[in-house]
Amino acid sequence: MAATDLAAASAGAPRAHRVHPGFRLTLGLTITWLSLIVVLPIAAALVKVAGLSWEDVWRIASSERALAAYKLSFGLSLGAALINLVFGTLTAWVMVRYRFPGRRILDAMIDLPFALPTAVAGIALATLYAPSGWLGAPLAALGLDVAFKPVGILVALVFVGLPFVVRTVQPALQDLDPALEEAAATLGASRAQVVRWVVIRQLLPAALTGFTLSFSRAIGEYGSVIFIAGNIPMVSEIAPLLIVVHLEQYDYAGATVLAVAMLVISFVMLLLINLAQRWSGHRPGGAH
Repeated sequence: MAATDLAAASAGAPRAHRVHPGFRLTLGLTITWLSLIVVLPIAAALVKVAGLSWEDVWRIASSERALAAYKLSFGLSLGAALINLVFGTLTAWVMVRYRFPGRRILDAMIDLPFALPTAVAGIALATLYAPSGWLGAPLAALGLDVAFKPVGILVALVFVGLPFVVRTVQPALQDLDPALEEAAATLGASRAQVVRWVVIRQLLPAALTGFTLSFSRAIGEYGSVIFIAGNIPMVSEIAPLLIVVHLEQYDYAGATVLAVAMLVISFVMLLLINLAQRWSGHRPGGAH
């Protein structure tokens, strides 16, 4: 009898409310918004490509000019992200661990690539590194040409991607307990061992996240690159510019094929980076 009463009471009991109400509404809005902003444009591009024959798609996507543009864009984006991974982490370390005059000004300058229009950044970099520029002239005297060369693209990509690493690593550094470093030093670890086995292990997931964001930004960067790149086909022509060239020629099918090719390559590379990030966060001794 008691069991029957308990079941009846349970059946008539009010349903427990979620701690955060509105789950179905917010989830529906999120899915709808992402569908409109992300899914539909990608689906439209895929539908456009599906209307072409496989031979046409392969011919456009694997042309010599397109392959050169892929190699330049993805190779320099990867190189810029690696540079930002090292120097962005070092910059975050200085900003968190040290106090010095002008620190707040320097901290604000790190966000400058976020606020500066990309075209303005490109013009400024091209002027600075031109053969007659403040930095370009002494570099040219040494036989180093930056502007209108692939190395100029690298400089622009480093410029726009640096804040992503710094702003991702900074919170992780602020949350890093100095007691861990002190304990390791007390146990006899050298400073290099403390940095390697304590600091780097704790910062690695955040640093890889910043690396991914920097790499993603560099792949699609256009405005800050075209003014300093030179835009010479097969030499300094990035993939986004090649897409624009097709659009200016009213070759919408060709532009879409190149865009989808970049999308596929980017997705694969980002997937590999994210897998590496998850592995670093779940391996023994890694940050969780």
